[in-house]
Amino acid sequence: MPRRYLGVPGQVPAPVELAAYRIVQESLTNIARHAAAATASVRIDYRPDALAIRVDDDGTATPATAPEPGVGLLGMRERVTALGGRLRAEPRGEGGFTVEAELPMDRTP
Repeated sequence: MPRRYLGVPGQVPAPVELAAYRIVQESLTNIARHAAAATASVRIDYRPDALAIRVDDDGTATPATAPEPGVGLLGMRERVTALGGRLRAEPRGEGGFTVEAELPMDRTP
């Protein structure tokens, strides 16, 4: 699985680090369970004001097959919201699924 890190890793607040870990973990679990994917990629972008995460797969999801809301996506959304961040989790037009999260570094509880 390709992994890509952008930016310079710096001091990440513990709540942001834990949320990022859980988002990547749940995304990869969902891919293994539901996507029928051949590949997946994880990208972590260290920005001065936020940590951005993107997990993509080349599975069978399409815009016509919207994901059924489950505990995993709900948990991701709750973690991101608690930190004042943003989450997007949806099928891509060309097929496959993307999870994108942006976690602010300065608004940790």
